[in-house]
Amino acid sequence: MRYLPLNEDDRRDMLSSMGVASVDDLFRDVPEAARLDGPLDLPRHQGELEVQRHMEALAARNVAAGSVPFFVGAGAYRHHIPASVQHLIQRGEFLTAYTPYQPEISQGTLQYLFEFQTQVARLTGMDVANASMYDGSTGCGEAVLMAQRITKRRKVILSGNLHPQYADVVETVTRFTREDERVLRRAPAPQGDEDLVGLIDEDTSCVVVQNPDFFGRLQDLSGLAAAAHQAGALLIVVFTEAVSLGAIRSPGEMGADIVVGEGQSIGNALNFGGPYLGLFATRQKFVRQMPGRLCGETVDSEGRRGFVLTLSTREQHIRREKATSNICTNSGLCSLAFTIHMTLLGETGLRRLAALNHAKAVKTAETLARVPGVEVLNDSFFNEFTIRVPGSAAQAIERMAAQGVLAGVPVSRFHPDHDDLIVLAVTETNTDQDIAALARALTEVLQ
Repeated sequence: MRYLPLNEDDRRDMLSSMGVASVDDLFRDVPEAARLDGPLDLPRHQGELEVQRHMEALAARNVAAGSVPFFVGAGAYRHHIPASVQHLIQRGEFLTAYTPYQPEISQGTLQYLFEFQTQVARLTGMDVANASMYDGSTGCGEAVLMAQRITKRRKVILSGNLHPQYADVVETVTRFTREDERVLRRAPAPQGDEDLVGLIDEDTSCVVVQNPDFFGRLQDLSGLAAAAHQAGALLIVVFTEAVSLGAIRSPGEMGADIVVGEGQSIGNALNFGGPYLGLFATRQKFVRQMPGRLCGETVDSEGRRGFVLTLSTREQHIRREKATSNICTNSGLCSLAFTIHMTLLGETGLRRLAALNHAKAVKTAETLARVPGVEVLNDSFFNEFTIRVPGSAAQAIERMAAQGVLAGVPVSRFHPDHDDLIVLAVTETNTDQDIAALARALTEVLQ
C-alpha cells in the first residue's frame, strides 16, 4: 500500500512557498531533449511471477564471470572466496544494529575494525589506517583533499596511468573546493614513459600515482617520493589490486605519505560492480587529517581488553569547520569479509596467493606473445598486463566474447586514442584450459 501523507492543500502550500505553479516547474532546468514525453514503454500491470520470469530472462543474457574463461580486471578482480568467509560474516558477534558509538554493545564490530586497520597498515607499510571507505576511487578523492589540507596548497598532479575513473572522481570532488585550485591530469603512458618529477613545484600539494598502474606496470616510486618531499609535496600511492601487496614492495617502503586502494579483491566478489571497500592509510604525523573513523584497543575498569572508537573527525563529532570529511559510514560488511579472508590467509597464505597470481599471469603473457600480431607491452607486471593487437581491440574482444571468452578490457573504453590495446587480468581462478582457450580465440579473431 502506498503511503502518501500529503493532500492537495499540502502540495499547493509547498509549491506556493517555492514560488512555482506546479511540480513540473521543478524540472524546468532539465533540457527538453532529455525529458520523456510520455510513460515508459512498459506494461502497466503484471503479476509478481510474470515479472520474475521476465527479469530472469534478462539476467540470463549476461555472461557470468565464472561461466567462461574470464580475464577482465582494470580495477575489479575475480578471486576465489572461501565459503567460510560468507559463513563467518553472519555470526552474531558482528550482526548488530548498533554503531561503534556504543562500545559496550558493539565489541565485535569494533574488534574486527581494529584488526582490519592493523591488516591494512601492515599491507601498505604505513603507520595507521582508518576503518575503511566507500571504495578505492572515493578514497583517492579524500586523499587528495587531505593532502591539500596538510600542505595548504592546491596544485594536484595525477599520473596518466592512474585509473581513469579514479582521476574522474578526484576532478569531481575538488571541483568546488577552491576556485584557484588546479588538477594537472597527464596523458596515459602505456609504455611507462612518463616524467612526473619535472612537474613538481612549490605550488604542488601532491602527486598521485598508481602501482601497479592501470596498464599493469610496476614502478619503484622512491625517487618520485624524494622529489615530492624536497618540494614540500606529498606522494599518494593508489592500488586497485590488493593481492599485489603480497608480492611487491609496499608503498610505505617507497616513501608514500598516503596510500589508498580498492579492497574488493580480498573477501569480496565482483557483485556487478559493488559494493566494494576503500582502504586508506597514512603516516602517524598526518592522522589528525585522516578522514573517516579510527578504532582503538583499550582496557575497561577491570583491566579487560576492549575496543573503542578512538578518533572520528567527521562533521557529526566535531565542529563543522574542523571536520576532515563528510563521510558518514564505512563499508562495514565488505571490510568484515576482507578481515576474515585476510585472517584465514595469514601472511604466508597471502604471499602464496600472490605468487600463484603472478605465475599464471606470466604464463598467459608468454602464451599470448606467441600469437601472431600480438605484442605484450609490459616489461614488468603482477597479475595484469597490456597487449597490442592489430586493428580494433574492442571489436576483437566482442568477437572473442561471442566465442565464450571474456578476454579483458579495451583501453579505448577509457582512452579512445588507444584503440589497439587490451588490459588483461589473470588470477588464481584461471586454469591452463582458460589460458589455452584465450590464445585460441585471439588467434582466430586476428586471422
